[in-house]
Amino acid sequence: MTAPAPKRGRGRPSASLPGREALKERCLRLWERGELLRALYREDPAPVEIPLPRISSRELLDRFEEVRLWIRSLAGTSREGEAPFRIEWRTVRHRVLGENRLPTAVLFDDAAACLRFVGREKEGAAFLGAARAMVAAFPELEGWVLESPLEVHGCREDADRLLRVLRHFRTRPLDGLYLRQLDIPGVDTKFIERRKALISSLLDRVLPPERIRPEHGASRDFSRRYGLVDRPSLVRFRLLDPAVRVGGYSDLTVRVSEFSENPLPVRRVFVVENEINGLAFPDQERSLLLFGEGYAVDRLFGVRWLCRTEIFYWGDLDTHGLAILDRLRSGFPQTRSLLMDRETLLSHRELWVEEPSPFEGELSRLDTGERETLATLRSLVRAGRGVRLEQERIPFGRVLDAIGRLGDKGDPSREGRSPDPLA
Repeated sequence: MTAPAPKRGRGRPSASLPGREALKERCLRLWERGELLRALYREDPAPVEIPLPRISSRELLDRFEEVRLWIRSLAGTSREGEAPFRIEWRTVRHRVLGENRLPTAVLFDDAAACLRFVGREKEGAAFLGAARAMVAAFPELEGWVLESPLEVHGCREDADRLLRVLRHFRTRPLDGLYLRQLDIPGVDTKFIERRKALISSLLDRVLPPERIRPEHGASRDFSRRYGLVDRPSLVRFRLLDPAVRVGGYSDLTVRVSEFSENPLPVRRVFVVENEINGLAFPDQERSLLLFGEGYAVDRLFGVRWLCRTEIFYWGDLDTHGLAILDRLRSGFPQTRSLLMDRETLLSHRELWVEEPSPFEGELSRLDTGERETLATLRSLVRAGRGVRLEQERIPFGRVLDAIGRLGDKGDPSREGRSPDPLA
């Protein structure tokens, strides 16, 4: 193992001659890259080499006394009987100074010697103990130990509990259980929840493929990935028609699965992102309002009875609002937008706020008017200003007027579109 040599400028003497502290810094870089721990685990017999600056003949002449003191200092840290490293030399012959021996590298016998030099011997031993225990229990983890030794070092104090989690997942049936129901000695639910990414990477190595559901992400859907039951996906809705309320309730939150299995007698559905706008939305005959959750609209795709309804989406008038509309339309092609047109955008310039990170992807499901709106928004981005017209900034009288014009199934966003170019 060899540490990278310090860079030198062309034709210039070495900026500094590394003493003991500089050598420690170079060794610590090997530690930070995991190379010392990797070599320690492998019991690599190769010495750890730290190259030293190559001193030119001109430099030796110009800085002879400085170089002489540096060599004495360097050799002084390597006294016989307590040498942390050996010095590798080369002999140079100078027409003025004669023959001189110059150091070219320091060599540690192995990774353990290098760790002693930088004061990480105990940490190395703790890493080695944890790594060997984990590989002894699960030989499949050896690749992880060699790929990510610093990660192993970081969880060395938790190694025993991690092994208990892995054994439980591999040997016990999990289907139908919540994470909270797992009884693992010495391990509580929070221990697993705080380390989902790490535990998932280990489970993916030690579980047979049939025990992993790859369609579920490692962190976001940890439970479902390994056969556990996750907290249910919920949907909140308002019944806008008093005649179709459920048991007298108008504002309900239920499981999406139950919402899917129990169709409601409505013909029109409004998906509204802003909560207060959803609460203030006026009553509508045989209508339902869903409180949106941004890009999580795809949680509704399994609710097939919604395909038989008119759907209107009202989100912020910006590139991400149109992207969410596009996503919703992938599950429900009949979806129309509400107050997300170019005329609404341009007639409320004084209410614009910044959209910090505009959506740049392709949106293939927008209609002609919505594509015009997207083009206008992106032209503003190119001009150096991402723009957002938030739902709650639109005067409520304008909202009521737009909803009122839906009585004949017309689309209010198609009326009064401004032909004026963007100023």
